[in-house]
Formats: sequence, C-alpha cells, structure tokens
Amino acid sequence: MKVVIQRVLEAKVEVNDKIIGAIGKGLLILLGVGKDDDKKIADRYIDKILKLRIFADEMGKTNLSLNDVQGEVLVVSQFTLYANCRKGNRPDFINAGSAGKAEELYEYFLEHIKARNRKVESGEFGAEMKVSLVNDGPFTIILDEDLV
Repeated sequence: MKVVIQRVLEAKVEVNDKIIGAIGKGLLILLGVGKDDDKKIADRYIDKILKLRIFADEMGKTNLSLNDVQGEVLVVSQFTLYANCRKGNRPDFINAGSAGKAEELYEYFLEHIKARNRKVESGEFGAEMKVSLVNDGPFTIILDEDLV
C-alpha cells in the first residue's frame, strides 16, 4: 500500500458535481493498493494512521493523534500512487493492484477504519472524482511499505 495523509481543516470529494463525502478537521487519506497487498497490510496501515501524533497539543507540539482531537477521516482510492515514471514520459501502473483486489482492500480499509473512528467519509471507487481540501500546516505524510 501507498498512502498520502494530509492533515486538513476540511476536505470534500465530488462525483458528477455532487458532494459524496465531506469532513471538517482531520485527515484526508489518498489510498493506493498494490498488487501484493493484503488485509494484514491494511490493518498495519490503519493502526499506524490512527496512532500518528500529528495534531498540535496545547503547547503547539505535534503530540496528539486523530482520536485525541476527535478528528474526521476522508478516504479516497488513488491507484495513481503506484505510477512508475522511470522509463519514458508515460507512467505505467504495473505494481498497482487489479481493480477487483484494490476495491476489495479499499472497502476493507474503510470498514475497519470506521470501526475505530467516529466519522469516516469516502470517495467512490473507480469514479472520476474532484477532491478539495484545506491543508492544515501544510502537513503531509507519505507512507509506503518501507515506512510502516
């Protein structure tokens, strides 16, 4: 898996000019599923994301987790995180999971993060989406297999 996490003041995702998911203070998670990913890997990512201390405490130090600040989550599937641009100018996505596998793990990720957080919204798997956000900081973290 590859995940881009953005600490946000607000974020939303639209499909066909209709807002299908929106949050206030919390995390926008762009989730890419790789061809070798499984539920065990998804569980590791969920645990890491929910425990990341990336919100400021009363002293301004990043000591608080998403749950500590009662933050919200917006998860958007994004296979393009697996773009390989090493050869030529057209990216290939050979390391991205197949659509069926990616959707299954995306739904698993959503179900299990919802079980551990008070508000979780999502995009629509496979749809053309417009994502808007107000990045807080800016504060952006990238997680991949080597970092979890």
